[in-house]
Amino acid sequence: MKLIIQAHNVELTDWLEQYVEKKIGRLDRYLPDIDEARVELREEQTRSASDRAIAQVTLRSRRTILRAEERSGDMFASIDAVSDKLERRIARFKGKTARNSKRAVAQVNSLQEVVAATTEEEEPAGNRIARVKHFEVQPMDAEEAIEQMELLGHDFYVFLNADTGTINVVYRRREDDYGLLQPEIG
Repeated sequence: MKLIIQAHNVELTDWLEQYVEKKIGRLDRYLPDIDEARVELREEQTRSASDRAIAQVTLRSRRTILRAEERSGDMFASIDAVSDKLERRIARFKGKTARNSKRAVAQVNSLQEVVAATTEEEEPAGNRIARVKHFEVQPMDAEEAIEQMELLGHDFYVFLNADTGTINVVYRRREDDYGLLQPEIG
């Protein structure tokens, strides 16, 4: 597993780097096909001192992307919390794939390799668009997109609908169900 650590407004000491390697490196035991783990550590100036240290981790494997973020007053506590959260997400992911193994195998065989590289660009100050992300979309059905959205912890997910060949968006609604956006050119 390739481990990438990025620090923003945080001094990345050897001790902190070793701690991240120890905590995030052990996730490989639970999900051995992790290709890359990207850890972003940042310190923000907020009113609440208990939310200043932020640890965000994105795990990429051939089949899926898992993401978690935790905030606390201490960077080490944030790293512990995000590691625990990812362990639970991995267990949930493995449970879902075990229950749906026949369906999952058929879907994985029909899909191309999952997104290998997502790039981000910071925009200059003063522009209303703060961040631009570039990513590949993979053909999948709406159920797979919902599962991927849940694993990432997002409220929406953009995907290429394998049935229609168009770009669609699934999103979480307030009623704890999901919506599907299918744009039409007008």
